[in-house]
Amino acid sequence: MHGNFFWYDLMTTDTAAARAFYGAVVGWGTQDSATPGMDYTLFTVDGAGLLGLMPEPKEMCDAGVQPCWLGYVQVDDVDAAVARIEKLGGKKMRDPVDVPGVIRFCPVADPQGAGFFVAKPMPRGETPKLPPNHVGTVGWRELYAADAEKAFGFYAEAFGWTKGEAMDMGPMGTYQLFKTPGDADAVGGTMTKPAAVPMPYWGFYFTVDAIDAAAKRVTEHGGKILNGPMAVPGGGWIVQCVDPQGAFFSLTAGKR
Repeated sequence: MHGNFFWYDLMTTDTAAARAFYGAVVGWGTQDSATPGMDYTLFTVDGAGLLGLMPEPKEMCDAGVQPCWLGYVQVDDVDAAVARIEKLGGKKMRDPVDVPGVIRFCPVADPQGAGFFVAKPMPRGETPKLPPNHVGTVGWRELYAADAEKAFGFYAEAFGWTKGEAMDMGPMGTYQLFKTPGDADAVGGTMTKPAAVPMPYWGFYFTVDAIDAAAKRVTEHGGKILNGPMAVPGGGWIVQCVDPQGAFFSLTAGKR
């Protein structure tokens, strides 16, 4: 549906190491999906591709960009969406790209610099629907913005997102939940980033069965724990991490 996150890619400097790490930590399988001139791997859940893995492009490496996870927002028309993003103060990072029969996509950044993709999946690029909180799926999305209120205004105008509950985080400010079109419940949150965070970015939470065991797997396989485990409203638990190549990610579970 237009305005919803539907896909996620990891761009990294060592795809073989990433396959092993996330397979051990989250439990994803892998499936080769390379096309001529493009090395690409699917991360699978119950045999279905739900996320992707690719080498970090040379221009990103040369610019000093760390390996990272990026999300795809579905749109009805990629070119029209890009034009609207630019009108609202965002930026097109390069021209739209077609993978014939699979997807048309374009890398963009919001007005504060947080990167993501807008994309239109073709029939072969449609993703399967799994139940909420299913192990291996993306359970939450989080935007660390330079100014959360202004950032939310951009996404509301660009994609029709609406506000959910606003949570007072004390000195950290307000954590604003958001809903994407067609969702009855919040699917993510936005907050103004702490000064220690160098630039705005999108972060993603992968669902695991139990947080303590998953956090242990992170460190056992070469990752680092940055924060947590900690309880969150609703009875869940989260931990924020960095993988061995430096990509930030988080885990979420319904139990400790």
